[in-house]
Amino acid sequence: MDRILITGAAGFIGSHLCDRFVNEGFHVIGMDNLITGDLRNIEHLLPRENFEFHHHDVTKFVHISGTLDYVLHFASPASPIDYLKIPIQTLKVSSLGTHNLLGLAKDKKARILIASTSEVYGDPLVHPQGEDYYGNVNTISPRGVYDEAKRFQESMTMAYHRFHGLETRIARIFNTYGPRMRLNDGRVIPAFIGQALRGEDLTVFGDGSQTRSFCYIDDQVEGIYRLLFGDYTDPVNIGNPEEISIKEFAEEVIRLTGTGQKIVYRPLPQDDPVQRQPDIRRAREILGWEPEVNRAEGMRKTYDYFKSLPSEELNKKEHKDFSSHIKR
Repeated sequence: MDRILITGAAGFIGSHLCDRFVNEGFHVIGMDNLITGDLRNIEHLLPRENFEFHHHDVTKFVHISGTLDYVLHFASPASPIDYLKIPIQTLKVSSLGTHNLLGLAKDKKARILIASTSEVYGDPLVHPQGEDYYGNVNTISPRGVYDEAKRFQESMTMAYHRFHGLETRIARIFNTYGPRMRLNDGRVIPAFIGQALRGEDLTVFGDGSQTRSFCYIDDQVEGIYRLLFGDYTDPVNIGNPEEISIKEFAEEVIRLTGTGQKIVYRPLPQDDPVQRQPDIRRAREILGWEPEVNRAEGMRKTYDYFKSLPSEELNKKEHKDFSSHIKR
């Protein structure tokens, strides 16, 4: 039984990856410090014989007993509200954390896949964004802590690949959605659905003309799975190229929920990308992968998940308290 370490295991994408690899027959070691993750996302796996959970911060030394065949590094705050509140932790998990995990993979002779992001492209001047585009990132903006952490993560991963011959893979993940997303974490889908279910008007930042491209979680996991077991070492975009404006998307959510709220507009945050659409030709050619779940189907499943939450969960305004993690 191959053994795989998945960091960020209690997070949104990480927990779905744990499901996939447990069901594929791997022995899965999930690791998370729970700063943004939630044990409820993986509690159904705890009784499984081929799953174990380690409560640990990967910015500290990482030790795994026994053999290790694969590492998936998905530990990181991944929403604007999170990384604006905990900027230092965001920088550390993709720098110190990545260094620790690359060292572990080297010691164990394991293959490692790191979760990069479309944010490495910043506010892009090229559309759609292909992997050969180097990005337009403001290094000192509030958002820069996430963008630059991920860019550094990619550089360090390729350095270990070239200098040490480590087997590495880099997934550039575009906007992903589905069950287990956290309400009120600053991302547009849980924000819109949460507002609709609470009877609030939907908040659009800017004039709503900015675009996003949303990939359902099952498609994202399949792309990551194929990338891990492929032979390609340069970054690969994993996302859905179907683009929609935020205003149009808000109107879709209102129709889906049948709640009839108005759309209200607020100023656009600094350096918020105006366009976001992946060029996935590389994934199609190398991995034979492209998204299969259309937005209507994926949003129905996501809406059903949020509707199933207890009312006290739905009406919470703050879902994470970071005070114990912040050192003054």
